Amino acid sequence: MAKHIPQVGFVSLGCPKASSDAERILTQLRAEGYEISGSYQDADLVVVNTCGFIDAAVEESLDAIGEALAENGKVIVTGCLGAKGSVVQDAHPSVLAVTGPHALEEVMTAVHQHLPKLHDPYTDLIPPQGIRLTPEHYAYLKISEGCNHRCSFCIIPSLRGDLVSRPVGEVMSEAESLVSAGVKELLVISQDTSAYGVDVKYRTGFWNGRPLKARMTELAAALGELGIWVRLHYVYPYPHVDEVIPLMAEGKILPYLDVPFQHASPRILKAMKRPGDIDGTLARIKRWRDICPDIAIRSTFIVGFPGETDDDFQQLLDFLEEAQLDRVGCFAYSPVEGAAANALPGAVPEALKQERLAIFMETQAEISAARLAQKIDRKLKVLVEEVDEEGAVARSYADAPEIDGLVYVADGENLQVGEFAEVVITDADDHDLWAKLA
Repeated sequence: MAKHIPQVGFVSLGCPKASSDAERILTQLRAEGYEISGSYQDADLVVVNTCGFIDAAVEESLDAIGEALAENGKVIVTGCLGAKGSVVQDAHPSVLAVTGPHALEEVMTAVHQHLPKLHDPYTDLIPPQGIRLTPEHYAYLKISEGCNHRCSFCIIPSLRGDLVSRPVGEVMSEAESLVSAGVKELLVISQDTSAYGVDVKYRTGFWNGRPLKARMTELAAALGELGIWVRLHYVYPYPHVDEVIPLMAEGKILPYLDVPFQHASPRILKAMKRPGDIDGTLARIKRWRDICPDIAIRSTFIVGFPGETDDDFQQLLDFLEEAQLDRVGCFAYSPVEGAAANALPGAVPEALKQERLAIFMETQAEISAARLAQKIDRKLKVLVEEVDEEGAVARSYADAPEIDGLVYVADGENLQVGEFAEVVITDADDHDLWAKLA
């Protein structure tokens, strides 16, 4: 009689860093012979990978845990919410175990305790790139964990700890495995990508027998040798970020930079414990574009931060007009339990936060529409995401998956998902592009 193969259900919430943690857990589960179940009913237990950054994420995570308990009954909780004291146990005391983020060993220990593995992991075969949650043609490459900054609105360091950089040789080996498995785009992620290697004093490692420094510029250059798209996310605006712009201009990595500026009022930035030299920031953006005219700059901002006045908000709008950023996200400030900003005076009424958010997004929409209109009649290389009888949906170098825009290719019905194509842009709005095959 065949042995029952233990099956684990998996629910993953949150950011790409959480997805990367999930992929490591899924890979280890498969390595040890566990099957991954697509339904609560077929699973012997369920792992829920949570987010705990803002109140809405906490609520979503607690709801997901509750659903898994109701549908299956045996639940292990991991992720950022697990690091927030007894929040999970207070809401759901029947969970089997709770761990924090990047806790592979603790999760596997809990799985072994409640669902013993069938056989020795050394006899199992898994894909060299591991188990991933993304499509086959792109993957997240996490280069470090934690953060050394203490931004007043953020609790990431208390959830994930201080910066811990992965050895550069390990990062490059994973990147090579992903490329060998067919990945066409690597999205480099961390809490603070530009701080990579600071904790190990930029220690020199080895990749394919050659020395390689654990530092963002050197890592980006090495990744650029793999012949695929390389996209940098979560880049704190240190001075040495300027060093990667020539790599973009030379086509070694994508001309795309994700820099969370957060605000433009020096007074608010000081309260946030963020860099506050806005004139210097604008000058750097100009230099970046002088070196690499096609660079797409993405950023995120917070409106309604405690103490934000009408004048502070106007400074933010003025910055948007002058900076002419390509991709922008914005959030109304939301108190996060444990964040230092909660103690600041001058709370902004919720209605005013939402009003400012709407004005901000309307202002940026006009900027985005004008910048995208400049691409009409240009030829662009795109990576195909979806294909049906009506055409193809793709992304350009300026479009990170799930957060930026799309390129709709009207005559792309014969393209293949995961392949590159040359298109000519025919139309644009404030978010997306339309194109035909070149």
